[in-house]
Amino acid sequence: MLTIFYSPHSISVDNEAGRASGHADVPLSERGREQARELGRHYEAKALDAVFCSDLQRASASAEIMFAGRGLPAVRDARLREYDYGDLTQYPVRQVEAEFARRVTEPFPNGESLFMVVQRLGAFLRDVLREYDEKTIVVIGHRATRYALEYWCGDASLEELVRTPWEWRKIPVWRYELEARKLERET
Repeated sequence: MLTIFYSPHSISVDNEAGRASGHADVPLSERGREQARELGRHYEAKALDAVFCSDLQRASASAEIMFAGRGLPAVRDARLREYDYGDLTQYPVRQVEAEFARRVTEPFPNGESLFMVVQRLGAFLRDVLREYDEKTIVVIGHRATRYALEYWCGDASLEELVRTPWEWRKIPVWRYELEARKLERET
């Protein structure tokens, strides 16, 4: 079994502006950089074997700040990216979120569906499980990353996941356990 701690990237300039970044590679805001330093303190006591993050700078910078000085490189992986919102990239968050229920299997125009996101995250999890079984990792990603972790590590359907309101936490750390048999689940 693989233990996964997940945290979303810290606050980006698009988050502050109310825009849904998708695959747009936007930086952390100054507030986001401070948030990453604070969250790093919550991970200090955890024994970790590896840190993985999306290759988008808001996630990779979050990981680098959180784990600075721990000797754990932040391994960037494009499979951990946010949805590709396609034509709706950097549109207002409310407008993009209003599309989620429709975009479980139908891609955003010139973008991805949640099904597509979950498949690429499943490929990432299969690779990581082979190398880190019985170990503990951290994943720094996006909303879609958490949807995929909830799907592969839990029992909810994709439709249930997008209908469930996003859970905001004061300390945004979620713990998952992944067994190989879960990755055989049909999507």
